[in-house]
Amino acid sequence: MISNKTVTVVLPAFNAEKTLEKTYREIPFDIVDDVILVDDFSSDETFSLAQDLGIPHRIEHSHNVGYGGNQKTCFNHALSLQADIVIVLHPDYQYTPRLIRPMCQLIADEVHDVVLASRILGGGAIKGGMPLYKYAANRLLTATQNLIIGQKLSEYHTGYRAYSRHVLEKINYKNNSDGFLFDNQILSQIFLSGFRVGEISCPTLYDEDSSSISFLPSLSYGCGVLITSLMHFLQKMKIFRFRIYDKTTN
Repeated sequence: MISNKTVTVVLPAFNAEKTLEKTYREIPFDIVDDVILVDDFSSDETFSLAQDLGIPHRIEHSHNVGYGGNQKTCFNHALSLQADIVIVLHPDYQYTPRLIRPMCQLIADEVHDVVLASRILGGGAIKGGMPLYKYAANRLLTATQNLIIGQKLSEYHTGYRAYSRHVLEKINYKNNSDGFLFDNQILSQIFLSGFRVGEISCPTLYDEDSSSISFLPSLSYGCGVLITSLMHFLQKMKIFRFRIYDKTTN
């Protein structure tokens, strides 16, 4: 708990056996109340290791539902636990758990409703080994998105995020993609709903155990990101209505 706000860390896991323990051990449990691991039908021993580590909330999918589908399960369960702040932390150790405290504090103090851990601020991406083509694509997509959406983020593509409960209750994340596009769609929903989004500089680590999208799926993702930005613009200008922006029934 931080400033009387309960904190839940969700770990959307897929084949994270080699890095899960290191990630879990660095979570600041003096402020974190609950941890949820959702294993998206891994082919390794991720779920067994989660049991051995004593992770309190463990969910194992019976089939692979995708990155976005995994987060939907994570959020649903976090909200059922009445979490005030929800942190999405990838268990591949690409992002350091040591930033959980400052990210949560910004939300607990009502400075922001959402906090993104940016790999671009401070040059963390290149220093941490992000491939040059991925860095260039990230910068190009982010610049294009900022232009279309009308924002000034340093990065739209980080998976390390903190959400206030009322954000997840208001936006209709269940209508989003079950794939990697989920993260961009949820940011679009957040901006259209008028929530305050902040960023914090985050060092990152790319090695052989870090999860990453291969080249062809990256192209598909990039096209999807641009389409999402155009949808955002059309919805904002009231030219067209899209299902992902429908109000929740909570």
